Amino acid sequence: MLNEIKIKLGKSIFIFSILSIIMLALSGCGDQTTNTDSTKETTVVSEASAESDAVEAEEVREIQHAMGVTKIKGTPQRVVILTNEGTEALLALGIEPVGAVRSWTGEPWYDHIKDEMAGVQELGFENEPNFEAILELNPDLIIGNKVRHEEAYDQLSKIAPTVFSEDLSGQWKINFELYAETLNKKAESEMIMKAFDDRVAQAKEKLGDKEEMKVSVVRFSAKDVRIYQKDTFSGVLLEQMGVGRPESQDVDNFMETVSEEAMETMDGDIMFYWVTESDVYDKANQWLENPVFKSLNVSKKNQVFEVNETIWNTAGGIKAANLLLDDLVERLN
Repeated sequence: MLNEIKIKLGKSIFIFSILSIIMLALSGCGDQTTNTDSTKETTVVSEASAESDAVEAEEVREIQHAMGVTKIKGTPQRVVILTNEGTEALLALGIEPVGAVRSWTGEPWYDHIKDEMAGVQELGFENEPNFEAILELNPDLIIGNKVRHEEAYDQLSKIAPTVFSEDLSGQWKINFELYAETLNKKAESEMIMKAFDDRVAQAKEKLGDKEEMKVSVVRFSAKDVRIYQKDTFSGVLLEQMGVGRPESQDVDNFMETVSEEAMETMDGDIMFYWVTESDVYDKANQWLENPVFKSLNVSKKNQVFEVNETIWNTAGGIKAANLLLDDLVERLN
């Protein structure tokens, strides 16, 4: 393929040289040839431009990712995305996927992205994508995640070139960079990330020194109660903003399950929590009304606030990160 490209380029250069000589000869024949020369020159430039576009379309890039190296030809046009945070990355980069896993909540998309997802084929949930539907979409690229889809990698690779990010939790920035490189959108991604980091810097300056403030993040679900630590979607942003965490949460892990006997690990200067299912509110209220919880500093100061789980946790991408930043600035100001 590379030899074919070189031969094509050689032919174009040869044609360009011959035509240039002809135009120089004709230029001495009087004003009547001016328009003809201009037309020929435009034709040659157009041919050279078309040849350059053809070369770019044929360019093969090697993308190193969690499962190895995948060769991507040109710029993918029919992209299937198998993670929620990846969906937000594509939208931010100006790419509408042909198919995407459905949002964890919504019918089938989160409210903050549904307008941009009107024409996208829903492919089931992130942990159980519909392979038959993916095949029918005839994608030229599939993007997934090792944590979610490792066992399906070989099967997906037979459908289209497939690239996996390594992890989820608090790794959305790293994943965003990988997705952008895969999609041939590196320059755009750098601009987007700089804009986000600039917003965080401005928010940090506006809020002042919040390192002494200890922010606790808690999740109530039917299965368990968790404190969320630094390697989480909200934890990464809190650290970037220079906001402090309670000792139990100031560690580079994802989360820790909390028992009622260890309820004091939820304490802080301010606590944000979400409830994963509507029928878990009774459980959450029992904890929040527990005499032990009532004795905690955060409860005595009445600094316990429910937040939106989608924005604080499950969406996990660049668009949710901007919304989370807005929410944090408003609540911490």
